[in-house]
Amino acid sequence: MKHPRSYLFVPGQRPDRFAKAAASGADAVILDLEDAVGPDAKDDARGHVRDWFAQGGGGLVRINGSDTPWHEDDLAALADMPEATVMVPKAEPEALGRIATRLPGRPLVALVETVAGLAAVRETARLGAVVRIAFGNLDFGADARIPESGSVLDPARFEIVMASRLGDLAPPVDGVTTNLKDITAIDADVARVRGMGFGAKLCIHPAQVAAVNDGFSPTPAEIDWAQRILAALQAAAGSVVQVDGKMVDRPLIDRARQILLDAGAQAH
Repeated sequence: MKHPRSYLFVPGQRPDRFAKAAASGADAVILDLEDAVGPDAKDDARGHVRDWFAQGGGGLVRINGSDTPWHEDDLAALADMPEATVMVPKAEPEALGRIATRLPGRPLVALVETVAGLAAVRETARLGAVVRIAFGNLDFGADARIPESGSVLDPARFEIVMASRLGDLAPPVDGVTTNLKDITAIDADVARVRGMGFGAKLCIHPAQVAAVNDGFSPTPAEIDWAQRILAALQAAAGSVVQVDGKMVDRPLIDRARQILLDAGAQAH
């Protein structure tokens, strides 16, 4: 299965941008009803998003939190959008469970962006409705009273990676890079979190999408390494082989297979 590498936010009150976002190259589009939409525009945004799905559009919908006055209206509107995956902000198990009950069978992406949400993330990962976990680094830093949102939050990222694995979920989604068009900064952020086990990233500008997609795709060198390992395994007809003078056993063989699966999925 191909999991999205890039998730591009688009404000729900800007229907003129929906099709552009869908054509940006992003693997997934998030139609935002929360932070990008002011209080006076919530109803209009909800209507625009409903129209988008009614016309055959797709994507995720980020709803307003359960502690806001717009939450119930968002859930009511989503009942008319059965194709929409729901992104839940400030995700914690109790709220996720209530949403799963209101929208049975609906896939949920849990956006972990509070200290309480991180403390309960392993429980979140085991909820049947949750299909992926994303990290809201900016809100988390504010809630944790940590002024930076980069590598200083990597211990929280590590816990999200562990929880995702324990829940047998896809590799998690990293938060945003605030430098909108600084590709060097985006490349560095992607390389760091990919090495930690993340598999995707939230984007806040179309200019970020290509770098994120490239950064989470297998490189030619990785594909070559994987192909040589599997070729050596087939030739040896065993479970342990040597490649480049190094022993390669089951964990690396599994990694090689996953690289080729990812490369094949992203090529189609």
